[in-house]
Amino acid sequence: MSGGAAAPRSTKEILANPGGEMAVIGLGKSGSTVSALLSRAGHRIYASDSGSADPVLKSAMALRAQGAMVDVGGHDLARIARAAMVIASPGVPPDAPPIAAAMSAGVPVVGEIEVALHFLPALRYVAITGTNGKTTTTALVGHLLRALGHDAVDAGNIGAPLADFAMREPPPTWAALELSSFQLHDTPSVHPTVGVVTNLSPDHLDRYASVDDYYADKARLFRNADERSRWVLNDEQPDVMNLPVRLVDPTGSGIVVLPGDTYCFGLGPKKGRAASYDRGRDSLVVLGEPLMPRRELALVGDHNVANALCAALSVMVADAAHRTPAARKTIREGLGTFRALKHRLEPVGEFGGVLWINDSKATNVSSTLVAVQGMTRPTVLLLGGRHKGEPYSGLVDAIRRSVRTVLCYGEAAPLIEQDLGGLVPLERLGSSFVEVIARARSLAQPGDVVLLSPACSSFDMFRNYEERGADFRRLAGAKNPT
Repeated sequence: MSGGAAAPRSTKEILANPGGEMAVIGLGKSGSTVSALLSRAGHRIYASDSGSADPVLKSAMALRAQGAMVDVGGHDLARIARAAMVIASPGVPPDAPPIAAAMSAGVPVVGEIEVALHFLPALRYVAITGTNGKTTTTALVGHLLRALGHDAVDAGNIGAPLADFAMREPPPTWAALELSSFQLHDTPSVHPTVGVVTNLSPDHLDRYASVDDYYADKARLFRNADERSRWVLNDEQPDVMNLPVRLVDPTGSGIVVLPGDTYCFGLGPKKGRAASYDRGRDSLVVLGEPLMPRRELALVGDHNVANALCAALSVMVADAAHRTPAARKTIREGLGTFRALKHRLEPVGEFGGVLWINDSKATNVSSTLVAVQGMTRPTVLLLGGRHKGEPYSGLVDAIRRSVRTVLCYGEAAPLIEQDLGGLVPLERLGSSFVEVIARARSLAQPGDVVLLSPACSSFDMFRNYEERGADFRRLAGAKNPT
């Protein structure tokens, strides 16, 4: 018998054979759900979270009732280093102590989606990533798949953990799966029916050392590309078209052909483009034929035309049955019935002749730029929150075209003032959202828009962007805001 250590087991082998303990880091939605899924499959669970707020304590209580060992307020690093596998929640940075302990001990680290995909072997899915537009595109893809009669779910970064659906009986047959860069980093088996990149711009520079590092995680979408793969890419952006090279040829020194079939989309007509907007005829064109008039799409802005083109193209190339005349008619009708998602350029009401628009999901500069460029009325723009590493100077030209006043607030206010002050009309406020809304109301005139499009994360003042958007919606319509 030969000596030496046994070869390390693969992720698939570990998940298929309950034995050692699984360590789950983070007790948010994804952590709690994947713990339940693993426990149901017979795995022993150790779960931990550095926080101890009420939601964490509630999750810990539920997991203990299922037989898991749980720590809150800290992590047992020695125990994590002995685990068979670590499942990290997306919000846990790769240099966090529990992840570092696992990596030092040679313990594989994956994410919740990796585990869920193992338990959904027959799932067909459209995986959507990018910097902006991916949530709307994901929702559009799911909406169209369901319109076509499929048992399809929206999951991943869009809000619902895929592990939830892995426990459903029967499981779904299709998924529209939004994947953040963090999730792609920890999903080594990703192999979508169709892989989509909506666009790219700098983001999450509070977590990544450089834009290149951020893009490198996005490129992991292509890690298992083969001749069966189908890709839908935004060819208006060179960074998107060059993204596969970052994975296959990280030095960028050679020419790499992405395995599978690639389909491109963009707003204007271009030779070889599979989906585009014919502005002269006001028509969305997909796979060489008009699909629908722009006026039938109830979404604001050219960026949403691009999202609709991307979604329709992705669904059509996913299966030949989605390209028949009857299917195209269903897709057209589905696009026509889709409405804006909450917190994404969502009109929340018109009060005293002023339209209030909630774009709380705009947590980076490029998404705010898209929102401001789409404004056709004088605008009071609310910018602020927790800084994510990007300069705000890229907003200047768009602000000058339509914005009456910028109100900057929260932790990022000094940086916003530094970048924009003296270049555009701007007032710096504090960290009271009630005061921010009150000041916006006093400045806005009938016919104006008050736009919450913060270009920052929400974590200085809110638990998440949803809470920020909900507060905006409530305060916008309140007669006596408090």
